[in-house]
Amino acid sequence: MANVKIVLRKNMIKKDKTIPLAIRISENYRTNYKWIGHSVLEKDWDKDTGKVKSSHPNHKKVNMFLMKKLMEVNNIYFDANDYVSPKTAKQKLKGAGGSKSFFAVAAERIKTKYDRGTFSVAKSELSILYNLEEFLNLKTSMSRKKAIKGIEDRRKERISKGRKSEFSLMDSLTHFKKKESLRFQDINERFIEKYKTFCAAYLGQKTRTITNQLIFIRTLFNMAIKNGVVDSKFYPFAGDKEKIRIGSSHKIGLTIEEIERIEDLELKKGTSIWHTRNVWLVAFYFAGIRISDIVQLKWEDFKDGRLFYVMNKNEKPLSLKIPDKAETILKWYKKEKRFNNGYVFPFLKEANPKDVEDIFVKTRNATALFNKYLKRIAEQCKVEKKLSNHIARHSFGNIAGDKIHPLMLQKLYRHSDLKTTLNYQANFIHKEADEALDSVINF
Repeated sequence: MANVKIVLRKNMIKKDKTIPLAIRISENYRTNYKWIGHSVLEKDWDKDTGKVKSSHPNHKKVNMFLMKKLMEVNNIYFDANDYVSPKTAKQKLKGAGGSKSFFAVAAERIKTKYDRGTFSVAKSELSILYNLEEFLNLKTSMSRKKAIKGIEDRRKERISKGRKSEFSLMDSLTHFKKKESLRFQDINERFIEKYKTFCAAYLGQKTRTITNQLIFIRTLFNMAIKNGVVDSKFYPFAGDKEKIRIGSSHKIGLTIEEIERIEDLELKKGTSIWHTRNVWLVAFYFAGIRISDIVQLKWEDFKDGRLFYVMNKNEKPLSLKIPDKAETILKWYKKEKRFNNGYVFPFLKEANPKDVEDIFVKTRNATALFNKYLKRIAEQCKVEKKLSNHIARHSFGNIAGDKIHPLMLQKLYRHSDLKTTLNYQANFIHKEADEALDSVINF
């Protein structure tokens, strides 16, 4: 348990020569101070007992007050089920009002994600903060068209500055750490309902995207409650309050015939659209490996005719035989092996191998480029479905149908839970439902 004591903060002496009193909470070389709103002359303070001397005109009342404050801190530790740091204890003393805004707590979380190298999560959560800022700054007197234009212009300006290295993620976090315009207590059912409407009407977001933002807000609330930033009574997701429902969406994959059209498409070797087709097909051939992982494949990942692969999303390892069709594509890239800095595909050849953020940025740029060319490939192959990076995974699932045992699919998909595999594959198994329908209709 931490050491708790009331001390004089002699470095903060006032003009009238009195010195502020503070609760000092220290443990494992970490110390935090919480001001208690009283100052005394040094001559009236007994540092050994942590009380004011009888020479102080109101020594009895002040000492009673100090005892009450010490009991508050001790109760925090005794009532806690988990470890409480000095910083958390200090925050709990501030009560539900706290001094941290929602933006400040969010900025701390995003920085943690960034420091751990989960850049995609950090950037997506940062975008939520900008959405909330736009919501708070929205002028209802302005026409929707004009407001949307302003939101889009500000977003484009941020992206432009980011590409020119004029504004970084850390600059954004510094900006939000200082913002006090949103308290946790302000985020109630009415706030959430209005924010959902804003996201749909002004940001053009679909239900799942809005749900992801609510999940982020809920996560921040849980953190804040645990750390004593806000009281649990303000939690807007409890009981009969706001319910977060994750809806299911249709996952549509390509058919064998559509895959063959893509395979047979005549494209000029070495062009961006040619590389895009190859990356997409290799992702499909390896049971729908995520495109971002395919881009980062290195020749050292291939040994004895197998791919030894670790999925970036959940760090699950897998060894797969190299299918003949994938080998045909890889043979061409082997000829260019010395030019790509160890990578199979050329998109990261200029990336700094020691800079994980640089690799992330160049991977993201490559996947954005793929989506652009996949649209052209779909047009040329007369594929009416939306051809995207992720549909390679859906296409494998669609063709697999119920031909492969779920346990094997779980392994191929790198799912941690079999339920995830069953729910995912349910999107592509239609045989029994189709036969049931026919048995009734075709009488």
